[in-house]
Amino acid sequence: MSRGNAVDYLYLYLLVLVLILGLFLARRWRRDSRNQVELAEAIELGLNEPSSLHPVVDLARCIGSGGCAKACPEEALGIVMGKAVLKNGAACIGHGACAASCPVEAISLVFGTEKRGVDIPQVTPEFETNVPGIFVAGELGGMGLIRKAAEQGRQAMDFVKKRCNGKGDLDVVIVGCGPAGLSAGLAAMHHKLRFKLLEQEDSLGGSVYHYPRQKVAMTAPVKLALVGKMKFNEVQKEKLLEFWQGVVEKTGLPISFRERMEDVEVGNGDFVVRTNRGSYTTRSVLLTIGRRGTPRKLGVPGEETHKVAYRLVDPAQYGGQAVLVVGGGDSALEAAIALAEEEGTQVILSYRSAAFSRVKQKNRTRLEEMQQTGRLRVMLNSRVKEIRETEVDIDVEGQVDTCRNDAVIVCAGGELPTPLLKKVGVNFETKFGRL
Repeated sequence: MSRGNAVDYLYLYLLVLVLILGLFLARRWRRDSRNQVELAEAIELGLNEPSSLHPVVDLARCIGSGGCAKACPEEALGIVMGKAVLKNGAACIGHGACAASCPVEAISLVFGTEKRGVDIPQVTPEFETNVPGIFVAGELGGMGLIRKAAEQGRQAMDFVKKRCNGKGDLDVVIVGCGPAGLSAGLAAMHHKLRFKLLEQEDSLGGSVYHYPRQKVAMTAPVKLALVGKMKFNEVQKEKLLEFWQGVVEKTGLPISFRERMEDVEVGNGDFVVRTNRGSYTTRSVLLTIGRRGTPRKLGVPGEETHKVAYRLVDPAQYGGQAVLVVGGGDSALEAAIALAEEEGTQVILSYRSAAFSRVKQKNRTRLEEMQQTGRLRVMLNSRVKEIRETEVDIDVEGQVDTCRNDAVIVCAGGELPTPLLKKVGVNFETKFGRL
């Protein structure tokens, strides 16, 4: 080969490399631009504030590999200017897949932000609060990861067992049947403790039960008492709930569904836990309540009737009915939209404010589309006054509108037991997005 030909080939190779590099940089620029737009939209709509456990990126350590963004099923993370950012905090559900995927450990999982603090109970390494006998595990205690929450529930029972003295009705009352509560219940059975496992809803799963369909719920194996190690790593919500239900049926774990804790009284070395069904004297109390808390109620006549629910499970069951949805967040809009898509269903969405603020743009757009069909009516600046068997009274800017109604779905958020725990002396620490 002549020298001239060699030089030609060298230039050709360099040209190919330049083209490849150019394509790479162009692709990265498009990706960064798209993520910047999404971040700006989230900030404008108030969707950049995460509601639960979420990632914080150490920009000094981040190398911009993009592994975290690829690992996030909710697409809450993205790469901007070569660094990972939480571009849509409202979409984050805190399963921690991003942190596990980071090759340089630049991601930490925290509660709260600089603007919005989150109260977390102070606990010992044994998950006991400053009030002896009251234990906290799982999401309420600052651990949103399913694997860690389940481990905490199991470990807490090891310490509860040491407190048993045979007095009182029970050794422990476990409040909540999410990952931590379920694991604690199995451990209580293993230790042959006298226990009561309470769940305010009609299904196990806790916060996981309320995840969107097909969402990845868990990304690491979990060891459960009486069961052993779960044999799958990454699993979707539906499969995980099915597995847990199978565990309950196999072990005979007793769960008291639709029983809500209303009060805790400190006695002489024990506690009285009062619920909507009765009261229990117990040596210890383990709280495994998720940060969704107890559904916030409207406080109006007729709310206790069977036609009122606090979540939408299956839109099809309301087909052909007149349904009122109350709330102004994404859950309320998504419920109203799903109901309006059912044949023959007439839907009213009532919200107390003059406009929807912290909601996704796609939900806004879809809501407007459903309004145009005439199957969904939006009432802003409105409040429910009374719920009756076939009607509901809604106050709209001082004027009462009586509407035909078969069902009411309240999507007004939840209330944590923080005031109750503070009343019995439990100390809290306010977290502002830091470990």
